[in-house]
Amino acid sequence: LLGNTIYTNLFMLGVAWQRGLVPVSLAALEKAIELNGTATERNRQAFVWGRWAAHDGDRVRRLSEPEAMQTADGQGPSDTLAEIVRRRREALVAYQNVRYAERYSALLSRVRQAEAAAGRQSSTLAEAVARNYYKLLAYKDEYEVARLHSDAAFHEQLRAEFEGDFSLHFHLAPPLFARPDRVTGRIEKRAYGPWMLRAFALLRHLKFLRGTFFDPFARSAERRLERQLLAEYEADIELIVQKLTPGDEPTLNAAIELASLPEKIRGFAHVKAKAAEQTRERRATLRQILLANAAS
Repeated sequence: LLGNTIYTNLFMLGVAWQRGLVPVSLAALEKAIELNGTATERNRQAFVWGRWAAHDGDRVRRLSEPEAMQTADGQGPSDTLAEIVRRRREALVAYQNVRYAERYSALLSRVRQAEAAAGRQSSTLAEAVARNYYKLLAYKDEYEVARLHSDAAFHEQLRAEFEGDFSLHFHLAPPLFARPDRVTGRIEKRAYGPWMLRAFALLRHLKFLRGTFFDPFARSAERRLERQLLAEYEADIELIVQKLTPGDEPTLNAAIELASLPEKIRGFAHVKAKAAEQTRERRATLRQILLANAAS
C-alpha cells in the first residue's frame, strides 16, 4: 500500500483504534503523528489504511495487490516459475556476476528436468529450489551491505521518507574490528557515523574478492557457515536429482521439504548459527528417507 514495511506500526495502530482498542481520541492520535514530524503524510496515510483494513479487510487486500500479480481473469497471482527464476537471476548478476547467476540457472535446469522425468505436472519442487537456492547464494555479507547502502534507490527512498536535514548512523559488527561481549561472548555491534557511506562506496567494488583467498572477511565464522550451508544444499539437490523417481510420493515429499529447509534458517551471526543447527537433524532424516525409498 505504501511501499515500505516501516509503516506497519501506524497501520496496526489504525486497525486497533478502529476496533475500539485504543483509549485515545482520533484528534489526539492525529496530533501525535503531526508532532512526530517524520514522514507525517505517509504515517497519516498508514493510520487511515489501518482503519479501513479493520472496517473492510478484504477490500484493502484487493487494493493492495499489484496488477502484475493478477492473472488475465483477475483470479490470483501469476508469479510463474519462469518469473521467479528471471528475477533472481537478475539479482544474482547484480550481487556478483553473470557466471554466478549461471550457477543458479544450471542447478535449476537439472531440478526441472528431474521433476518432469518423475511425471510431475506441477513445479512445486523447482519453485522451492528456485527460492531457497537463491537465498543461500545471495547471503547478506559485507560486500552486499555496501552495495545496497550505496545504491541510488536507497538514498532516494530516504529522501522520500524523511523531511529536512538528517544524518545516517550504522550499527555494525565488522569481523576485522568487532569484539565479543565479555558476558555473552557474542560479537557486539558499534555505531558508525555518516563516513561509512564512503567506505561502502569503496567496498561495493571489491565484491570480486568474495569467497576468494584474498577476501578479508572469508575466514569469519559466519562466512564459513554460509559457504558450508550452500555446499550442503547443493549436495542435497544433487541427491534429489539422482533419487527422484516416477510415482514415488514419499520421496517427492521428502525432497520438497529438504529443498525448503533454508526457509527455517534466518537471522544473522549467533541467531543464524543456532537456526542452522536446529535444522541439521531434520536434514539428516530427510536425506535418509530419500536414500531408503530410492533403494527399496
